[in-house]
Amino acid sequence: MIEMTATSVGQYVRDRRKAAGLTQRALAELAGVGPRFVSELERDKPTVRLDAVNKVLSVFGKQLGLTDAPRDGEHHE
Repeated sequence: MIEMTATSVGQYVRDRRKAAGLTQRALAELAGVGPRFVSELERDKPTVRLDAVNKVLSVFGKQLGLTDAPRDGEHHE
């Protein structure tokens, strides 16, 4: 499983959107969210709603999920 930070999610969405030849508005329409949300997601706004993030990611066949976080003294690879 690939781990994504908030920053890499925004970059992933931007990269995939551009590779698909989509505007932010077109992606928003496909995902059922507003274009402002797509813009904020791509700019890594820290307060985006996760359900809406998953709507956008689902356009590319992805979704966020729970992963185990390392505890103090543990390293996750």
